[in-house]
Amino acid sequence: MSEILGVIDPIAVRFLGIKVHWYGVIIGLAIMLALYLAVSEGKRQGLRPDDFYDYLLYALPIALICARIYYVIFQWDYYKRFPAEIYRIWDGGIAIYGGLLGALLVLVIFCKKRQLSPWLFLDVIAPTVILAQGIGRWGNFINQEAHGEAVSRIFLVQMHLPNFIIEQMNIGGTYYQPTFLYESVWDILGFLVLILLRHRKKLFKQGEIFLTYVAWYSFGRFFIEGMRTDSLMLLGLRVSQWLSVILFIGALSTIIYRRLNNKHLPWYLVVQKDDDQA
Repeated sequence: MSEILGVIDPIAVRFLGIKVHWYGVIIGLAIMLALYLAVSEGKRQGLRPDDFYDYLLYALPIALICARIYYVIFQWDYYKRFPAEIYRIWDGGIAIYGGLLGALLVLVIFCKKRQLSPWLFLDVIAPTVILAQGIGRWGNFINQEAHGEAVSRIFLVQMHLPNFIIEQMNIGGTYYQPTFLYESVWDILGFLVLILLRHRKKLFKQGEIFLTYVAWYSFGRFFIEGMRTDSLMLLGLRVSQWLSVILFIGALSTIIYRRLNNKHLPWYLVVQKDDDQA
C-alpha cells in the first residue's frame, strides 16, 4: 500500500517477473470459502463433498468464458473493430451475470449426469455464491473499478467510511461513489438472511432458497447498477438492469407457480430426520 498516496497497489506479489493481483487473490479466497460452506451444508442435505469439488472444476472455466462472452456481446461495436482483443481477458472485461448463467447451465447438466436434484444443489450453494460475490467486490475496490459518479470528499467522509476506502475512491484526483461497497454490503446481508432462515422448518420448499437469492440479488443490483458509470447499455437502460428486472420477476413468479401447481414439493429440510424427530 502506498502511504503517500493512500492508494492500494493492485499487485499483491511480485516475484521473478510474475505478478499476482489482489483481485485474483480475493476471488480465489472467496471461492474457497464458498466451497467450504457448501460442502458443510451439503453433508446435512445428503450430498457428497466430491459432488461440489467436481462441479467447481467444470463450472469455473465455463463461468469465466461465459462472463467474457457476455461482456463482448454488449461491447461488440468495439470488439468487431479489434477482434484480436476478444481473448485478452487479462486486460479486464468480464460480467458477473454472464458467469452466473454459465455456472447455472453447467449445474443443470452436472446434476442430470449425477442424478442429483438441481433444486437442492442450487439451494445449498446459493447462500455461498452471494457471499463470494460480496467478497469479490473488494477486488473491484482495489482495482478502482465498478464505481459510481464523481462525488466530493466531504460526501464520502459524511458516510463515515474509513479513510482507506475514501482514499481508494480517489481516482486521478477525483472522488467517486463507492458502489462496490453498496453491492458488497447488500450481498453479505443477503447471505446472512438466507443462512438464518434456511433451517427453519416448513419455510422453504426445495428450490426456493435459490430463487430467493435470485430475487434478492437482482433487486439490489438493479438500483446499484443505476449508480455505476461503467455499465453495458442496451436500449437506453443498463443491460444488468434489464436482466435484474427479468430475474426478479421470474424468481418470484416461479416460487408462486410452483407452490400453486405442485402441492407435493419437498421441503428443503426433508432429509433432516433427526430434526423432524426432535
